[in-house]
Amino acid sequence: MLHVVHHADYMAPRPERGTFKFDKYYLVMEALRDSGAAITEHAPLPIPREWLEAVHDPAYVEEVFTASVPREKERRIGFPVTPHIASRVAHTNGGTWLAAKLAMEHGYAANSAAGSHHALENTGAGYCVFNDLAVASNRLIAEGDAARILIVDLDVHQGDGTASLTALRDDIFTLSLHAEKNFPVRKARSNLDVPLPDGVDDDGYMEALTLHLPRVFAEFAPDFVFYQAGVDPHAEDKLGRLALSDEGLVMRDRYVVREVRSRGLSVASALGGGYGDDQAEVGARHARSMLAMADENGQASARRAAL
Repeated sequence: MLHVVHHADYMAPRPERGTFKFDKYYLVMEALRDSGAAITEHAPLPIPREWLEAVHDPAYVEEVFTASVPREKERRIGFPVTPHIASRVAHTNGGTWLAAKLAMEHGYAANSAAGSHHALENTGAGYCVFNDLAVASNRLIAEGDAARILIVDLDVHQGDGTASLTALRDDIFTLSLHAEKNFPVRKARSNLDVPLPDGVDDDGYMEALTLHLPRVFAEFAPDFVFYQAGVDPHAEDKLGRLALSDEGLVMRDRYVVREVRSRGLSVASALGGGYGDDQAEVGARHARSMLAMADENGQASARRAAL
């Protein structure tokens, strides 16, 4: 069973400026529904404003919700922040928090959007408005649902916003595997950065991941995991510089969930990046990713039940 969080507001109208396409958020759900897999959909509430203000500058939060974000910030984000966008990001951030709560109950759950890992304290960037990974992590710890959270960021772009927003915390650990020469040009400092050269394929990627992820578990000892499951390391991604295949992405995602669940922990995934002219194919990659992780979670649950 795949527990997936989705809301109609994830499909905001395309802004009049900018190049970002929102089509894939509908197409991901279409691919999931057409797959024949067992799926339960959950609709999130908009995230409370005070949860955002605990991580982001309240003045910036006000700019977003009053659709008064300055043009220089909108240029960094990549599109204008309209009232529709403000409603969308309130729901996508609420979706990551809800996915975490569902994961704690079922072992794994997915948000069908978000993974906005470039958003900084007082501005958005790189198609990201608010940083749902940092916001949800902060709230889970504040409410006592978790004490030590690991954020595994396997998007092709470094999660500079997440790293910056959590840099002074010893209860949140950021691990980022990313294309060294890709956006952002100026990288932040994650707890552990693994920059990869252009053209890394399935074998090279898994060699790096299997080397570092178990060490992080051993040394940091998290009790909950967020997974930024971007599909932009794919060889055909429009904004990627790596060379993973469809099979390589599935192998990556299964490995992450297997490592988490083998330690008796839960994991919630956010959609992350995936770009291309064929939005249906990008959506299908995301759908395969979530279905593979749900299947791996089911196998892990069956193994634990048999013990």
